[in-house]
Amino acid sequence: MQHLNPEQMRRRWFALGIAATAFVLSFFQRFAPAGIAQDLAVSFQTSAASLGVLAATYFYVYTVMQIPTGILADTLGPRRILMMGGIIGGLGSFLFGFAPSLEWALIGRTLVGLGVSVTFIAMLKLIAVWFEENRFATLVGVCMLIGNLGSVLAGAPLSALAQASGWRDVFIAVGCISLVLSLACWIIVRDRPDSAGNTPHPRFDRTVVLTGLLAVIRNRATWPAVLVNTGMTGAFFTFAGLWATPYLMQVHGLTRSIAATHLSLWFGGFAIGCFFIGTLSDRIGRRKPVLIITSHLYVAIWLIFLSGVPMPLWLSYSLFGLIGLSTAGCSLTWACAKEVNPPLLSGMSTSVANMGGFLAAAIFQPLFGWVIDLGWKGEMLAGARFYDIESWRGGLIVVTLCATMAAVGSWRIVETGCRNIWKPA
Repeated sequence: MQHLNPEQMRRRWFALGIAATAFVLSFFQRFAPAGIAQDLAVSFQTSAASLGVLAATYFYVYTVMQIPTGILADTLGPRRILMMGGIIGGLGSFLFGFAPSLEWALIGRTLVGLGVSVTFIAMLKLIAVWFEENRFATLVGVCMLIGNLGSVLAGAPLSALAQASGWRDVFIAVGCISLVLSLACWIIVRDRPDSAGNTPHPRFDRTVVLTGLLAVIRNRATWPAVLVNTGMTGAFFTFAGLWATPYLMQVHGLTRSIAATHLSLWFGGFAIGCFFIGTLSDRIGRRKPVLIITSHLYVAIWLIFLSGVPMPLWLSYSLFGLIGLSTAGCSLTWACAKEVNPPLLSGMSTSVANMGGFLAAAIFQPLFGWVIDLGWKGEMLAGARFYDIESWRGGLIVVTLCATMAAVGSWRIVETGCRNIWKPA
């Protein structure tokens, strides 16, 4: 990496700050349906399966966009895609807030997913280009810590705001913030240190792009990271992204505010864990042992949830904080994928690793809803469907199996020693 002058040093932190703030909105949008699941069920009179489709729409688009985003990050650069993503996501948030029906809400969530799908990979590209290689996992952990403020806000704070002023106003406000960030991105962010003035238009070579993407996909060392990311984040997004709050209310008899607090503890544990796990991995110079430990702890907690055993409040709070810490192990998978592929393809390699979890959530969120609908006995509570513990257990089997896949994949991770080990054939 070239030596940066003081102006470039300042600019990289401003750029990363804007990207991290956009990442906060991305996390908020990702998990917001969980905080207002009951409100959405009442507003649009939906079944669990339909509600699952509404929440999963975000993940469908996000999944499809991961590889294109990696290509765009390596060609057009993070500045342009962050700016365009902010505009599209802001418009989608407006549409979701004003939606008169489920169909319009689906369109709004689709635009939101399309807009925010570029944020994370663009942020990773900025870190890879502007910062030292041996700080990558640490900086990713810091950004995950910051970004997870959005998921924390999507728990208890969103639930309280939705009850006080209505969920629609919240999303209209988020749309305004997204447009402001888009403008700030265009003014301040630059793609590379040597383009700190005016960013030149990069050359898009389709042959080179496809060759690079195929190189990442054909690299066997890429796929264990994909498998671990798919299992850990897939289970996380599926359950915490929609079903956790109604599960706690209906199975464990918790109030909405206490259930939302559990969700915030999960998100908060995930945020803190991303920072400490990334830092720990960089300091000990190892990736694989950390992933093995966190993924196996993750599965153990899912098995406790699956049992449906009654728990005192202190224990359920502790488990939700602990599963948040263990979920954070997935943050190392982006470094694992990046460090076994060519440095110039960091955008593509991280996007391929990132795709699995979103694909799993896109499939499993509506599948979870369909499974618990099968066991529905026709009961209603406060205008929404009520499910018994056996119905919920069927859905939890789905996410527990997904989490187990991560634990299996962790044993296949290629240890990189926290440095790029790729060598041309």
